[in-house]
Amino acid sequence: MSLLYKHKIEELRQKLRQYEYEYYILNSPTISDVDYDMMMKDLEALEADFPEYYDSTSPTQRVGSDLTSGDRSVAHRFPMLSLSNTYTQGEVGEFYDRIEKEIGDDFCVVAEIKYDGVSISLIYEDGVLTRAVTRGDGIRGDDVTASVRAIRSIPLRLRGEGIPPLLEVRGEILLPWTEFNRINIEREQKGEPLFANPRNAVAGTIKQLSPRIVSERKPDAIFYYLLSDEEGILPHSHFARLEMMKQMGLKVSEHAKLCRSLKEVYEYIDKWEDGRRGLDVATDGIVLKVDDYRLHGQIGFTAKSPKWAIAFKYPAEAAHTRLLSVDFQVGRTGVITPVANLEGVHISGTMVRRASLHNADIIRELDLHIGDMVMVEKGGEIIPKITGVKHDERGAADLLVRVEMPTHCPACGATLVKDEGEAGTYCPNDVSCPPQIVGRIEHFASRKAMDINIGPETISELYERGLVRDVSELYNLTVADIMTLPLFKEKSASKLYDSIQGSKATPFAKVLFAIGIKYVGETVARDLAKKTKSLDHLRAMSEDELTAIDGIGPRIAKSLKDYFSDERHIALLDRLEHHGIQMSVPQNEKDEALGGDTLSGQIIVVSGVFSTIEREALKDLIMTHGGKVGSGVTSKTTLMVIGDNVGPSKLQKAEALGTKIMTEEEFFNTYNLK
Repeated sequence: MSLLYKHKIEELRQKLRQYEYEYYILNSPTISDVDYDMMMKDLEALEADFPEYYDSTSPTQRVGSDLTSGDRSVAHRFPMLSLSNTYTQGEVGEFYDRIEKEIGDDFCVVAEIKYDGVSISLIYEDGVLTRAVTRGDGIRGDDVTASVRAIRSIPLRLRGEGIPPLLEVRGEILLPWTEFNRINIEREQKGEPLFANPRNAVAGTIKQLSPRIVSERKPDAIFYYLLSDEEGILPHSHFARLEMMKQMGLKVSEHAKLCRSLKEVYEYIDKWEDGRRGLDVATDGIVLKVDDYRLHGQIGFTAKSPKWAIAFKYPAEAAHTRLLSVDFQVGRTGVITPVANLEGVHISGTMVRRASLHNADIIRELDLHIGDMVMVEKGGEIIPKITGVKHDERGAADLLVRVEMPTHCPACGATLVKDEGEAGTYCPNDVSCPPQIVGRIEHFASRKAMDINIGPETISELYERGLVRDVSELYNLTVADIMTLPLFKEKSASKLYDSIQGSKATPFAKVLFAIGIKYVGETVARDLAKKTKSLDHLRAMSEDELTAIDGIGPRIAKSLKDYFSDERHIALLDRLEHHGIQMSVPQNEKDEALGGDTLSGQIIVVSGVFSTIEREALKDLIMTHGGKVGSGVTSKTTLMVIGDNVGPSKLQKAEALGTKIMTEEEFFNTYNLK
């Protein structure tokens, strides 16, 4: 039974990681906020019940990131925490009752509309805008000052007298519906892909770092937080701070309300369920905050969010439309995803023409036919999905074509497979199925794998031109080959060539992750490399020998044996080895991706911003040296490593429990880590 739950935990982690990547990195989410949050809650509950399956890389152990590649990463002065989400007024009531029990009935709550844009932090020094940083992972974000300066609703200099010397202002950059629709009409006329929603459009706009493009697209901004190192000179009331920001020339919501009872909170929620549809910007709920900042410390924080604030999200908007056809898309791992093509229908301010059907089970449950009138919901007001069929409006059954999952891959023709107990149908031809090949090359080149500085568009172009048909052919490329691609000149081509050649020094543990064996993630690859030391040794091991390795279950063992039993895979690995890729840990040398056992048995919590190492890199370092990374301080925590702006609640708890605490310098000196 325990192994069954372990499988469920691993499955949830894998899905959530993919959804996070699509949402935060690609800005192309494929799941609603509601479904994502429910899945996250399921995983959190399972991990709490089965702590033996702890994994520091689990989606529950971190906040999502919107960081882009490059050297524009900047540390936030104060962490930008996310808010806990609720979906019913009953849950809002529980939040209110909990606050009342904690501090008594003498408090007010500020209710504000929750705007759906790109979170931003602005720094004003002596009233002048000096820096703008995206939320990123909550600890660090991207410096987008050049873009933000081009937004006309954001003042470059604050108005009024007596402004504190250093202020931080937080809010959302938004794209009004009128501008969003105008931009998409222009893009359609030019034959360019349309933006899915205003948040995607504004995220892409800001990250281009082109003031000209920002100015042309006309984004807006609304602010909701005012912070300072000298909190004593600011009002204790959040509602008063909103008014103060307004006086400074910052745009704040004119719809915020100071609520003195739960009844007033409910009235606000009811008012804006329909009222928000008349706004010219995207919204996805209501935010509730305890008004008095002096009470926030008493109420406290969880590891990921404040307890004195909460977000309420409205149910997804739905509409009826007709199903025209269904496409079947092949993903990187071979999973077939059905996508419905619909008669256009307006939902939440956008025209919806496509919706996800997820998998064969969903299609079967819906009893879906081409021509059906279907119920479409825009979950979280972003991702459309079909949730029902109006069977009473169906015509003669013999005139309709039932929607069925294909039996063969639409991309390569291979017979599709559906494993027992799995929802997804997939194409097993991972060697010559085009979408899978391109996806595997992208995975191989990714930062946590071979770390080749190449984008997905370039990979697709290389594949389409026949220059790269598998990952080994990256190493056949010449500078001249790369220069045949659009936009590549000699300098950029040489830079990519050098990046590819430099990846040959990638340690064996990362190579094992990069080749993309099913179920072999970063942690599993590191464990396997540490135990086996070489690909030859790993290939020779039986399933029983593999499952004897800590953390390797029957499913992973079978996947490994299946991979190595395919002669096409062996031929690919031979080609990689011929190119000089590291297929073992060199004798008398230490694989830097393996580390050692210096921190074996330690459960370490990391908090704050560090001067010599990125926070995530520090966590990786701890794991490579045998330690485990904890998300919060508990009685089992053996060590807390702190940097600047350390979380006060974590630090206080560590001190109360008598947990050993070290600074960044003390940690590295004590354990002699590199």
